[in-house]
Parts: sequence; structure tokens; C-alpha cells
Amino acid sequence: MRLEVKDIRKSFGEKEVLHGVNFQVVSGKALGLLGRNGAGKTTTIRILMDVFHADKGEILLDGRKFNPAKHQIGYLPEERGLYPKRTVMDQMIYLATLRGMKTAEAKGSAAKWLERLEVSEYADRKLETLSKGNQQKVQLAATLVCNPEIVILDEPFSGLDPVNSQILKDVVNELIADNRLVIFSSHQMSYVEEFCDNIAIIDHGQVVLAGELKEIKREYGRNRLILATQDDSLEALAEKTEKEWGELVSISGRKKEFLILELREGTDRKDFMERLVRSDVEVEKFGSYEPSLNDIFVSKVGEEG
Repeated sequence: MRLEVKDIRKSFGEKEVLHGVNFQVVSGKALGLLGRNGAGKTTTIRILMDVFHADKGEILLDGRKFNPAKHQIGYLPEERGLYPKRTVMDQMIYLATLRGMKTAEAKGSAAKWLERLEVSEYADRKLETLSKGNQQKVQLAATLVCNPEIVILDEPFSGLDPVNSQILKDVVNELIADNRLVIFSSHQMSYVEEFCDNIAIIDHGQVVLAGELKEIKREYGRNRLILATQDDSLEALAEKTEKEWGELVSISGRKKEFLILELREGTDRKDFMERLVRSDVEVEKFGSYEPSLNDIFVSKVGEEG
């Protein structure tokens, strides 16, 4: 399946909050939908699910107008919404039947997902008696109980310890391998990098960067190098770089262990390498710079907040 979001616009009153959002996601390749709080991610997701109607634009599935009512969608919202005083199994069955499953089928699917997420022992317990992490796993089981074709996960790792995070990682990878259409939204960039082949970054209601993550990283790392030396502190190395090699490179950033250098226009990597070899520095680390997704995110929209 291929889901295409085309020029979606949405206003509340006189304020337009989405200004022509465009991105696409295909089965078997998760999309990371990213943005600061208030950027428009949740509004976009709600339009996808037909909770809100777009003022303009269209959403297509395999080239045809997308009708959410005709497809099973599993949505894990950032603000969790299960019933704390009902038992886990009862509400799992209830939610599955709301999505069109027969009671027996719903019970079987609920049991399967509770077992897969290692919370089956709590099936007859009220949700409020469970730990936060186990409540989160029950919420995910409820998201998947209808065996959705389309899965939208908003901050799914919130509140999980490393062991439970690994269980959820395995489940997400299984969904992707099973050719589900997966949209993944999180401020934890390491998880997005782990799961997502493609990203779309929304800022102030419009997509400011979208495409294949590997290619975006390659483009952002183009003409950038990392450098660390054995004897110099980063401050001393920065001074030396500006003084001795400033006509070849500029300092574009600093990490804990190395400088990030950018080749000046007309300079290639070989020129700088030759100058390094002729210098008296003991090079400890030198090579191409591959930016993290967090670096890219901050460069496009500023610090997370």
C-alpha cells in the first residue's frame, strides 16, 4: 500500500494550522512523522483518521481517495485513553467489537496480543492496578487487537523500561516486516532512526524536510568531516584549525570527542588531508561526518521544546 498526503490545509477559526502538508508512506517502510510540540503532527494524524476534515487537499491510498472507515487503523495516541476501572480483557474485547470484530474473534485476538506483549497474566485485572509500563503495553495491545492494516504510533515508548522497550521494538519490527503501513511519531530520535526508512519533519504547519533518511543523512554530511587529535583539547584544536587551516575548512559544530569541519567552496577532502599529513598533529579521529537525526532535526526546527 502507498498512502499519499497531498497539500493538506486546515484552519481553526481564522488561524490556519496546516499550510499544505505533503508526505507519503508505503507498506513495509515506516515513516517517522516528526515535529516540535504544536507543529501540526496531531492535527495531521486526526485528519488521516477522519476525526477532522481537511479544508483543502487530499489523501490517497494506492492512487484512490482514502476512506478511513473502509480500513482497519490502529492508533496509539500520546495521551492514553483506556478505562482504568475496567478489566483489561473486557475493554480489549469491547474495543475490538467496536471495530467490527465478532466477540469470539475479538477475544482470541486480545489473548494473542496480550501474550505477545507479556501482559496476559493481567487479563482479568483492572487497568488501574497495573504499573505504568504494563498499562502502556495493554494500550499497544488494544491498538493492535483489530489486526490493523495501518498503524499509527505516537510516543509508543513513553514510560517503558529497557526490557519492555525491547519487547515493543520487536513488535514494531514485526509489523514493518509484515508489510503494515506504519507511521511512527516520537521525540526520541534514536527510536525513529532504528525503525524508519523515511521521515517527514513538520514545522509550523508545513513539511520542511521529507524523504529517505539514509539519503537525507548523506546530503547533510556532504563536505563535512570529523577531526580529533591525541594531544589537543577541543578548544586548542579549534584555535589551531582556524589559524592553520582556516582557508580550507570552517568549524560547523562540536561534539564531546571531535570537531565537525566543513570544507570551504573549492576545497576537496584530499587538499585538507594533505595539509594534515604535513602538520605536526597526532590525528586520533578523522573521517566523514554522518549527522544524527537529532542533528538534522535541530538544524531544521531548532531545539526541541
